[in-house]
Amino acid sequence: MATGDIKDLSKHFGTLSVFDNVDLHIDDNEFVSILGPSGCGKTTLLRIVAGIEAATGGSVIVAGEETHRPRPDTTLVFQNFRLLPWRTVEDNVGYGLRLRGKSKAEARRLAGPYIEMVGLRGREQKYPYQLSGGMQQRVGLARALAIRPDTLLMDEPFGALDAQTRELMQDELLKIWSADRKTVMFVTHSIDEAIVLSDRVIVMQSNPGRIVADIRVPFERPRHSAEIRSDRRFAELRGEMWALLRNETGSPAMLHGATGD
Repeated sequence: MATGDIKDLSKHFGTLSVFDNVDLHIDDNEFVSILGPSGCGKTTLLRIVAGIEAATGGSVIVAGEETHRPRPDTTLVFQNFRLLPWRTVEDNVGYGLRLRGKSKAEARRLAGPYIEMVGLRGREQKYPYQLSGGMQQRVGLARALAIRPDTLLMDEPFGALDAQTRELMQDELLKIWSADRKTVMFVTHSIDEAIVLSDRVIVMQSNPGRIVADIRVPFERPRHSAEIRSDRRFAELRGEMWALLRNETGSPAMLHGATGD
């Protein structure tokens, strides 16, 4: 994506204010995570940026143009895999290409490199029920990448995975992002995940949702999650972000998952 700007964005449901006056700038090829407790509006914010939900006020500007609807150069990746159970890995990865007018043969050809990129070579003819949760999420990621978007919007894509698989997928995403850099806006409630993946972490608080910190992550790329987690700066950043979240709620329920994966 060219640079993107969220300007004075607000979202209300009747008298309920989800968030107000949100301003955020994202640079081209930057990986930015939105971190916050349940109810702070981070997923709603992502959906507005994706053009699938309307804001109450303010604007989203991409490449100098205000946008109100889904863009062909932007892909949204959800927590649930949303794979078509009657299609193989190959055809699920190529599904977005088919929607864009590619023939079945061309979609399969173009899907091949992305299947390999996410480590599923040899499983092209498997169906979703034959894959683990981690493999299914790899298929979803390959499908998103296959249409060659400029921007990836990711809504807690690893939230439903077990801790070990989640960490493996974080490393997989780090590798893919380093090889084929995209602008990424990544929603998470996990402090660890935000630090491991991001160039910047935007911390939100709720009632109503608002940005309370914009924290730059100091680790060089390429990265590996195990190395980052053992660095003393990781613990310092984690403590800083935890304090911001804890100061708002003090409630373990509201901060579910915030302290780790």
